[in-house]
Amino acid sequence: MTVAELQALSAELDKNLSPSANKVLEKRYLKRTEDGEPLETAGDMLARVAENIAQADLLYNPEASLDETVTEFYGAMARLEFLPNSPTLMNAGRELQQLSACFVLPVEDSMESIFTAIKNAALVHQSGGGTGFSFSRLRPKNDLVRSTNGVASGPVSFMRVFDTATETIKQGGTRRGANMGILRVDHPDIMEFVRAKEDEHILNNFNISVGITEEFMAAVLTGEDYALRNPRRREEVGRMNARKVFDLIVNLAWKNGEPGIVFLDRLNRDNPTPKLGEIESTNPCGEQPLLPYESCNLGSLNLRVMVKDGGVDWDRLRKVTWTAVHFLDNVIDMNRYPLPEIEQMTTSNRKIGLGVMGWADMLVELGIGYDSDDAIGLGHEIMGFVHEEAIKASEELATVRGVFPNWAESTWQAKGRRVRNATLTTIAPTGTISIIAGCSSGIEPIFALAFIRNVMDNTELAEAHPAFEQVIRERGLHSLELMKEVAAKGGLHDVQGIPEDLKQVFVTAHDVSPEWHIRMQAAFQDDTDNAVSKTVNFSNQARPEDVERVYFLAYELGVKGVTIYRDGSRQEQVLNIGEVKRKGAGQPGDRAGGMQLELGPQGVPLTPVRPSRSPVLRGETREKVTGCGSLYVTVNEDDFGPREIFANMGKAGGCASASTEAIGRLISLAFRYGVPPDKIVKQLKGIRCHVPLGFGPYQILSCPDAIGKALADKYDLGGNGDQPVGQLEMPIAYAQGACPDCGGAIEHEGGCMVCRSCGYSKCA
Repeated sequence: MTVAELQALSAELDKNLSPSANKVLEKRYLKRTEDGEPLETAGDMLARVAENIAQADLLYNPEASLDETVTEFYGAMARLEFLPNSPTLMNAGRELQQLSACFVLPVEDSMESIFTAIKNAALVHQSGGGTGFSFSRLRPKNDLVRSTNGVASGPVSFMRVFDTATETIKQGGTRRGANMGILRVDHPDIMEFVRAKEDEHILNNFNISVGITEEFMAAVLTGEDYALRNPRRREEVGRMNARKVFDLIVNLAWKNGEPGIVFLDRLNRDNPTPKLGEIESTNPCGEQPLLPYESCNLGSLNLRVMVKDGGVDWDRLRKVTWTAVHFLDNVIDMNRYPLPEIEQMTTSNRKIGLGVMGWADMLVELGIGYDSDDAIGLGHEIMGFVHEEAIKASEELATVRGVFPNWAESTWQAKGRRVRNATLTTIAPTGTISIIAGCSSGIEPIFALAFIRNVMDNTELAEAHPAFEQVIRERGLHSLELMKEVAAKGGLHDVQGIPEDLKQVFVTAHDVSPEWHIRMQAAFQDDTDNAVSKTVNFSNQARPEDVERVYFLAYELGVKGVTIYRDGSRQEQVLNIGEVKRKGAGQPGDRAGGMQLELGPQGVPLTPVRPSRSPVLRGETREKVTGCGSLYVTVNEDDFGPREIFANMGKAGGCASASTEAIGRLISLAFRYGVPPDKIVKQLKGIRCHVPLGFGPYQILSCPDAIGKALADKYDLGGNGDQPVGQLEMPIAYAQGACPDCGGAIEHEGGCMVCRSCGYSKCA
């Protein structure tokens, strides 16, 4: 690459990176000093990655000149046409050099195997990867353990041990460990497993999915019983009504999104190397089915930039697909694997997972609504094209480098296609790399069209999806008031004055019905070797029967797994304080006898202060549902009126939790000096953040606004009464919650939470 070419691409990259992308890169990807100062720019990072991954070419041609390959790799990334998964961006060309995101580890039915798996998982997490496990081989609870004459404790008990170990491991200092736990639906402990995450404070480092079989689904459809089998010898040990199990899965998924479901027989139908074993598990987000000890490196094409002259730029898409396959195959050789068993399996099958992101952006650019037959048709066409071109690119590599070592034992041999890689395509949740690429995530719809942000002087600034902002400006519709309304309602569905053609094109995740989510997932699954990570969004008002209908549709359309999320169904933490209502509390602002005076210089009296806190106070708690989740506001009183306030929400240690605690402390201090509640309410009510919730008289604009309204309700100071929790007057557009790092809006995708403001992500 010439200096001029490098400078031109670097300039193009700097122009294309958004402020959010730069923030994410600086915080999570760039090399830094011990003090956290960046040691490289975004361009430096991509050059580091391109130069490192290109080195694999020398393994096949020691005389090769790498300049062309480096330029090809760097160009695709710098133009934001393609990005590999996060571990590759973070670690390529650095000491760790662990480049894969996805691993599956075996768990056999022995204490030695179980704790070997825990040790191996710790090594994977430390290196920056996530792990999937099947616990289906473990004997059920109360089964005989002959070596000790005792009884087994069952799979769920050991999952808790894995969870505890994961909690202590930081992934390379940049990513928190995440696990997938799968149990076959015919395991005798299936009911305990399904209920394992009913309490949201348990197994927080796991996503869990039930491994569904064709036998089970047939029994569900007929209402019959099905066999439960002891995994030791697979003999039948009991029968259970399939509908009873299915209904429990549906109701708990409706309650908080877990468990998900994985169709095991479909995973194995597409297993390219069935003679090597059965696929029993996936990576933490479910898109990558793998054999024990396999890993897979992923990457995604940015469809947002594949639009030209009002249509798809097929030539550009073809070229970048070939570059990406070359890049990802090289990653396999440049990877430093955390275990020798993983290296052996990975290099024997050479699986890669090329997917897409920016799908919703492409649809908007082409004027196609996400929830339309045209979108479904184009999805089939796009993924079919990418899949076939990826196969051709892999065949081309195989002519120079050879087929993958297990090819002769694979289904590819029967097809007569000599490929370099056992699998080629995967649709992953692109989380933070889509922030870097400046596009929508994976094949998900656009999350929100507009946000309103407050700057330091309390000025409100509107931020919008670029294509949406361009169109409304061109049509003379843009105004701050319109942007506020779109931000508050989460989309255009109930916004007056917006033409119908725009409402049909600019749809958000919550405008799209669950059925269309599944139809889109199925469209991409048809031409994807592995699986598709996709969240099916439900409104807060959805019922369990709505979830059931989606599960049946998913089964009918042939998807490999389903993850659902119902707005407001999952809280990071709920403080269970019963509401206490007692009469006889002092009146607000009462400064009767007993107040003490603090004296300033020269004995001048200062603001009166209350006596020491009594050991027993009277109080009551109100729940206010905010865009960050449920906020519990407790007001305690003594004989002089309100004495202290506690505002609790969010995960302990998070930004939102810290802010509400700080507000509570300051209000308590104000009460101590006799400040009446009406003065505090006046200061807090009306403060707006970018995740307002509700509409009309019950709208909560922010956490401070919620605290102010809770005080107003308690002391009849012009509040609107307690919120009818669970019965808000509008679809909950932002009940996904707020980022614990920056307070930004959280998106749920494929079992993960992602903040597109700062790049925070958490799986499981």
